[in-house]
Amino acid sequence: MSLLSERKQAVLLVVASAILWSFGGILIKYVNWHPLGIAGMRSTIALLFLLLVSRKPKWTWSVAQIGGGIAYAATMILFVVATKLTTAANAILLQYTAPIYVALFSNWFLDEKITWLDWLIIFLVMVGMSLFFLDKLTTSGFWGNILAIITGITLAWLFLFLRKQRNDSPMESLILGNILAALVGLPFMFTSIPDGASWLGLVLLGIFQLGLPYFLFSIAIKHVTAIESILIPTIEPLLNPIWVLLLMGEKPGVWAIAGGSIVLLSVTARGVVTTLHKNSPE
Repeated sequence: MSLLSERKQAVLLVVASAILWSFGGILIKYVNWHPLGIAGMRSTIALLFLLLVSRKPKWTWSVAQIGGGIAYAATMILFVVATKLTTAANAILLQYTAPIYVALFSNWFLDEKITWLDWLIIFLVMVGMSLFFLDKLTTSGFWGNILAIITGITLAWLFLFLRKQRNDSPMESLILGNILAALVGLPFMFTSIPDGASWLGLVLLGIFQLGLPYFLFSIAIKHVTAIESILIPTIEPLLNPIWVLLLMGEKPGVWAIAGGSIVLLSVTARGVVTTLHKNSPE
């Protein structure tokens, strides 16, 4: 299998992961339970799934492996709490400031250079996402917004740590992260008992919105750069309103369509330019 075909498959896996991640906002809102209880149970279910589909974990206890686990747990917990304390739009938009941090640290941490094209795409993505959520953003939910900003930092470091393990297995970081998130959420799982509908939401969150996409992403991260791994998933927040449209009949506005188009075109253009550059003769 050629490097190019591996990269193409990896890009498709990242896209598939982003699609599955995009159900997070609507499913978290659907579950009627304590936010930390949701985060803990979601990670518990995801942990069982990852242990089922992965090989025997190989623990090296490297900085990247431990750092990835901590960053994963922090991202999972903070995003759930932020989604409960502020709007889903605020939470997802502020989380996806992550490409900026990935770009800032990729050269130093991974020795992966960020080009002027990457910075241009990051700028266009930020503009597009701002337009996309223009009519939904609110200054309410102050602490939820603060937590969402922090989640952007932890998400960036999660992807950086996973990419750092491109020659090893990043799966162990995901397993460790789910263990940590489950332990943090454990005391809050006993505050009340979720109803049947909430349990369905928790199972969907644990397996299809968390476990499966991160399993796919752990395979893909070995063949895409850190900046690619965070720019491609920016399609995730754009898909959220599509599910709302299909399930609740809420139509996106003109600004949302314009902003979403900018993001999709920017990410697609970068992929095309990068592919053409790789295929061009030296």
